[in-house]
Amino acid sequence: MDFETAHQTFLARHIELRQGDRKGRLIRGHSYAETSFLKQVWYPLFGHLDHLHPEYEVYDWNRKSQFIDFAYITPFGRFGIECDGYQSHVKDMDRERFSYALNRDTFLTALGWKMLHFSFDDIQNRSEVCRMLLQIAIGPGIARKTPLTATSIMEREVLRLAWQLGRWIRPKDVTNNLGVDFRTARKLLHTLVERGCLSPIVRGADVRHYELKAGSFEHL
Repeated sequence: MDFETAHQTFLARHIELRQGDRKGRLIRGHSYAETSFLKQVWYPLFGHLDHLHPEYEVYDWNRKSQFIDFAYITPFGRFGIECDGYQSHVKDMDRERFSYALNRDTFLTALGWKMLHFSFDDIQNRSEVCRMLLQIAIGPGIARKTPLTATSIMEREVLRLAWQLGRWIRPKDVTNNLGVDFRTARKLLHTLVERGCLSPIVRGADVRHYELKAGSFEHL
């Protein structure tokens, strides 16, 4: 299904489920920034809008009603996603509102939410960075079109390790950090080379190291 059709269906369904102020908030609040996030970040990464709730109502420690741009609620966890514009969320924010925003996120975190913030500038101009960060935050197995196998999970862990090391990666790094034997480590690295995620570095007649290729963050 193309994004426009999926988005129209998604929005119509949630509008139909809302009443009163909640419906009005959804109609007013789901604007260009939120639509851009779905179109340029979420949908290219996951290919669906399942388990997403736009303009989701939450309550602070005083039982005061607040709305977050999106709630992603699954058996794997609850994620609050905010699309922050510089003008509305930083430039026009006074000290009291700034403190409240921080306290709200801390309160929701204490209740088990994982709060994720993306700037509107990044959504528009650096969407690949947003996709990479979103995938890392949500983690393997969540909101995927196809289930993960044990092998694909290990491949992702190797890519994460390569990114964390900030340099080339060796089979020894994989064995030391992921608890697999040398043969399995080499096989995982070779598979990631075939998938275009790693580049082999040849020393003499042998491949000793591997480098993370640009764009490999999309596989994390």
